[in-house]
Amino acid sequence: MDDLAGFLRTRRSRVDPAAAGIPVDSRRRVAGLRREEVAHLSGVSVDYYVRLEQGRATQPSEQVLDALAGVLGLDETERGHLCRLARQSRRRAKAPGKGVPPAGGRGRVRPEVLRVLDLVAGAPALIMDHCLDVLAGNRLAGLLYGRPVPGLNTARHIFLEEAERGLYADWETCTLDVVGHLRLAAGQHPEDPRLASLIGELAMGSERFRRLWARADVRARTHGPKAYRHPLVGRLELHQENFALPGESGMELLVLSAAPGSPAEDGLRLLAGLGADGSGAERVSPRPAVPLSTPSTPSIPAPTRTPM
Repeated sequence: MDDLAGFLRTRRSRVDPAAAGIPVDSRRRVAGLRREEVAHLSGVSVDYYVRLEQGRATQPSEQVLDALAGVLGLDETERGHLCRLARQSRRRAKAPGKGVPPAGGRGRVRPEVLRVLDLVAGAPALIMDHCLDVLAGNRLAGLLYGRPVPGLNTARHIFLEEAERGLYADWETCTLDVVGHLRLAAGQHPEDPRLASLIGELAMGSERFRRLWARADVRARTHGPKAYRHPLVGRLELHQENFALPGESGMELLVLSAAPGSPAEDGLRLLAGLGADGSGAERVSPRPAVPLSTPSTPSIPAPTRTPM
């Protein structure tokens, strides 16, 4: 799904030659740096760098990777991605035909983690895996999305469900985040058939996804602003925090909080009230395979879908 050669080519094309100290004139036809320029600046032979970009040199040293990262202006996330792709190339070279073991199917959320999820009050909270599949969500998460969130894939929701696009106040930024995350995930789980299928589906169904995927940008979104346009309570300016779950491969807890005293805090309070009086979703339960309550706990109405 991702490879070292392709990543090097896309990073090279975005470097400004003048910023790298290379004179530029009107006759230059190459976007970014030429291969020989990258080789010279990083201290490797032109032949070796060409073989890297052609996928024929599969075991670059840490020193070479550090030099390339510096020349290409990679940030911390991109450096990690570069090193990960190089390690995969080494493994494939040592064991031809054998890749990294594929990741499993959708993971199960431990009941103890679900109890923690229920403790998040006043803010939508989700548990999501590396494929951006929502495995569980609290009550406010269901109210925010207007639907049961377990089983929702946020990448499909953003790129393929046209009717849902209006929920995201900054849709274009959301698409950048999604593609950047999936690029990272492809480097971490190169043999995951579920992830490969998702990427193929998105590429077939969305021209914007195809364009962004071709750029090979990677993003590690751990926190930041997230804005929604809810059909019932209006605009919600929230802050997203991602918490990696220890011992849970690729799973994260996402919490969308509002600043104290802000209009968004009032909006979430109103949204919670709408759900409490039966006009919106109630407690959103994860897959039946994971028990959430004792038999004595009364059943709770299933969420209803809110028109977008």
